[in-house]
Amino acid sequence: MSKTVAVVGATGAVGLEMLRVLHSRGFPVRSLRLLASARSKGKKLRFADTEIAVEPVTPEAFAGIEIALFSAGSSVSAEFCPLAARAGAVCIDNTSAFRMDPGTPLVVPEVNPHRIREHRGILANPNCSTIQLVVALKPLHDLGKVRRVVVTTFQSVSGAGARAMAELEEETRSVLSKRTFVRDIFPHQIAFNAVPQIPQKAAFLDGGHTVEELKMVNETRKILEEPSIGVSATCVRVPVLRAHSESVNVETERKVTAAQAREALVRAKGVAVVDDPANQLYPLATLAAGKDPVYVGRIREDSSIPNGLNLWIVSDNLLKGAALNAVQIAEHLL
Repeated sequence: MSKTVAVVGATGAVGLEMLRVLHSRGFPVRSLRLLASARSKGKKLRFADTEIAVEPVTPEAFAGIEIALFSAGSSVSAEFCPLAARAGAVCIDNTSAFRMDPGTPLVVPEVNPHRIREHRGILANPNCSTIQLVVALKPLHDLGKVRRVVVTTFQSVSGAGARAMAELEEETRSVLSKRTFVRDIFPHQIAFNAVPQIPQKAAFLDGGHTVEELKMVNETRKILEEPSIGVSATCVRVPVLRAHSESVNVETERKVTAAQAREALVRAKGVAVVDDPANQLYPLATLAAGKDPVYVGRIREDSSIPNGLNLWIVSDNLLKGAALNAVQIAEHLL
C-alpha cells in the first residue's frame, strides 16, 4: 500500500504544504523525493522526523516514483509530467498545464471522484478559486441544477507564492512608515488596496477578462460536467495572507430555498457551514487559514430572481485550494 512519492516544487509555498498534508494525513509514504530548481539543490526540508535533501528536477529523478505531486509552474509540469508518467508515475499537477486538456481529468474529490480512474498518467488539480466554488456548488446543483453563477473573488496574496506574501508584509511596513517601496510581484500597491487578479505586466484578455476569471469559467463547467452553465467571474487580489473569499450568486433551474441549501451544505463532504449572522458568525479568512474545510455562510435567497441564492465562501487556498486537494486525489489512487 505504501508508495514512493515525489514532490516537485517542494520548496515553494504549495510544495511545503504538500509535505505537511502528506504527514498530517498519514499518507503511506515508503520513500520521498523532493525536487525543485537547480538553485535549491542540497537544501534540506523536514518531513516527519527526517531531513531530506532537495534534488534538481531531471527526467532521471522520476525513476521508481509511483505518485508525483507537481507544483513548480506550468512550464515545468508541461515538460516533466509526460516524462514522469512514461516512467510509471501518476502525476497530480497543481498548475494550469493540463486542466483543459480533454484527455486529462480535472478533479475535486468531493465533486467528481469518478474521473480519477480515467487518468492516463496525469490528473489535474483545479485552480484554487474554482475548487472552493465547486465544492459549495455541487450540493446545490444536485438539488436544483445550477444554471448560472456570478462570482467575485477576494484572493489572498499567498496564491502568488511565498515571495508575494513577503512583499505584502514588507510593503505594509513601508506604507505605515512612509518609506519608498519597490515592488516585484504585483503591478500596483497591494497593501491597503484591492487589485484585479492579474500577474505583473500581464495584459487583460480580449473582452476585458483576466486569465484567472476564464479559468473559473472553464474549469467550473468541466468539473460539474455542465458545459451550458453560465459563469461570470471577477477576480480581485486583496491584502490577506491566506484564504480566498468569494461572493457567489447562484441561479438554479428548480427552486432551492435557503433552508434547503443550508441543509444540503451541512451534509456535504468537505463543507463547514458557519451561518449565524445574528451572533456575528460567518466565514472569515482568519477562520479558514490553516483549516481543511470549505466554509460557507450568509446563505440567503436572492429576491431579484425566482430561483436565486447568495453565498459567502471562504477556504484556505494553499490547503483545499492546492495541497490538500492534490493529496486527496492521491488517497483515491490508493
